[in-house]
Amino acid sequence: MKPTDKRYQAYLDILQEELVPAMGCTEPIAIAYAAAKAREALGTAPERAVIEASNNIIKNVKSVVVPNTGNLRGIEASAAAGIASGNAEKALEVLSSIDDSGRERINDFLENNEIVVTEAKNGLVFDLTVSVFAGGSSASVQISHYHTNIVMITKNDEVIYKNQDCDEVETANLTDRSIMNVRDILDFAESVELKDIEELLQCQIDYNMAIAEAGLKGDWGANIGSVLLEVWGDDVKVRAKALAAAGSDARMSGCGLPVVIASGSGNQGITASVPVIEYAKELGSDKETLLRALVVSNLVTIHQKTGIGRLSAYCGAVSAGCGAGAGIAWLHGGRFEEVAHTIVNTLATVSGIICDGAKPSCAAKIASSVEAGILGFYMFEKGQQFYGGDGIVSKGVENTINNIGRLGREGMRETDREIIRIMLGD
Repeated sequence: MKPTDKRYQAYLDILQEELVPAMGCTEPIAIAYAAAKAREALGTAPERAVIEASNNIIKNVKSVVVPNTGNLRGIEASAAAGIASGNAEKALEVLSSIDDSGRERINDFLENNEIVVTEAKNGLVFDLTVSVFAGGSSASVQISHYHTNIVMITKNDEVIYKNQDCDEVETANLTDRSIMNVRDILDFAESVELKDIEELLQCQIDYNMAIAEAGLKGDWGANIGSVLLEVWGDDVKVRAKALAAAGSDARMSGCGLPVVIASGSGNQGITASVPVIEYAKELGSDKETLLRALVVSNLVTIHQKTGIGRLSAYCGAVSAGCGAGAGIAWLHGGRFEEVAHTIVNTLATVSGIICDGAKPSCAAKIASSVEAGILGFYMFEKGQQFYGGDGIVSKGVENTINNIGRLGREGMRETDREIIRIMLGD
């Protein structure tokens, strides 16, 4: 694929849109970002706040620690952190500069100011509005479709910003993902000029490995990574999933280190990258080979997740574990046939994992998904595979990916509603 090909620039744009730094679970951070922007629009210290959030956001914020807040959890804590101490200019790293005095301001706001949380009723899967009030003044910020997509800002009921390009689809303002397919992804990965991707992917390597290693060293969440290494040993197949799980455990439990996300998720960003990096070390791969393998892994992850949607009852770790398997296959010299069968084998194995919000068990789901990705590759290497007609598997990798998109987007809608009802005690 030549740099003059429009697909080349599209794939570059997709990577740049998706692989961005974020601190903490991205749903509470999106709330904090909206809250900081609302305070900015209000122009004075808010006295109270109202947060309207879609159920999938509520699900993902309920159980996760908000970073840099002193182990606070939940929507109220996320909003208070953004209002009292957030830096809106830093977007998904909005809480990265909070110090002890900032934490005091957060606690003071929670103790002395009213915060009301309500369910957004517009039917969007990803939608939140933070409204703040002081005296007779008010301001609000609405984010829809994905974590940084501000669609409207108001002050005193007057619209001061509206995203005219935003429509009612999740890919609003993003590069068209319909061009994506596995064959083109591999073509792009093999031909992309390193200068176009090196800085972006080096940031992913540095950030995601740092939090993975911190996860193994510390006491975070359920310590899935440590359990894996203690029980199954130090083989690369174990290290690959242990490090990814450890990074998730640290992130879900409030670790202040940033990650480079994929498909709007830090867990997916960690899962798509860390196992590939660990395998590259084991194989002695050079820097160029690693970077190209990460292009494969990230784009395969994004391609799969596009059809499912940002938030769903379908666990995004499955898509990222599958992407990691594809990247590992590429590191071993596999190309279209090997990568395609790795994807299909993985999806046939773990596509039943549900998303029940962000919390420590995400790490265990990541470990299972990475293991399935690795198994998917080794199955094909040993001459074994799943065939079209085996359950949700159809002949051709794109058809199977389409099936998974349909399953996650359409088939699991009622599953998603029931998960949320269970989590909220309804």
